[in-house]
Amino acid sequence: MTEADDACRADVWLWRARFFKTRSLACRFVEEGRIRLTRGGVESRVDKPSRALKAGDVLVFGLGGRLIAVRVLASGERRGPASEARALYEAVE
Repeated sequence: MTEADDACRADVWLWRARFFKTRSLACRFVEEGRIRLTRGGVESRVDKPSRALKAGDVLVFGLGGRLIAVRVLASGERRGPASEARALYEAVE
């Protein structure tokens, strides 16, 4: 498996991880600049839906009145059931 295989578009990953019902909602959320990404100790904003997310990345965003901080564990193959989606990330304290 190559490094490119491990990466996933931000909007697709958020949809597969079931943070959003549709990919277009995830896309709009990203375009509004509402997600912070920490990779290798450097923090930045996810500025476009096509930005690649990789295992080990930490995402922080507000959703439904809650602040969500998660570490990306896998990109996933599809939008599966909730149990499959939860395997794509872990909560960060």
